[in-house]
Amino acid sequence: MKPILLSLSAAMLALPLMVQAAGPAHHHDHGAGAPQSIQLNAGKKWATDDALRQGMGAIRTLVENALPAAHAGKLTTAGYDALANDIDSRIAYIVSSCKLDPKADAQLHIVIGELAGGVDTIKGKQPGQARAMGVVNVSQTLNTYGKYFNHPGWRAIKLPH
Repeated sequence: MKPILLSLSAAMLALPLMVQAAGPAHHHDHGAGAPQSIQLNAGKKWATDDALRQGMGAIRTLVENALPAAHAGKLTTAGYDALANDIDSRIAYIVSSCKLDPKADAQLHIVIGELAGGVDTIKGKQPGQARAMGVVNVSQTLNTYGKYFNHPGWRAIKLPH
């Protein structure tokens, strides 16, 4: 993947596991048109690389650490802002450093779109949605990532309720 100059959260439209898998400045065509849904690679998880595993692991740690405070209503505005910025920087790292097969890359774009949508909620950019729901959405997306991508040692995030 080549770096995306625009904020990923602004560049990608995220819907629950159905997003537009297109964006500017990519090294290959993802096609245009209808939203895509995530799927396995002929029944198996998609391959990952070091950059993807490092970036997703870092996002997982950030979210897992923030989730209890967000759930308890104790994460501050500054805490949400810092979390969103930290996740955005990890997403940018993944996008600029990750070198996946084009089919795996297309599936990753679905996950990245979901993460970007969650980050928008964390930033307070989704009217009517509490910022804490963004933390939950990102957690759910990370759990989905673990179901569809081969990331040795990956653990699902335990969500409250």
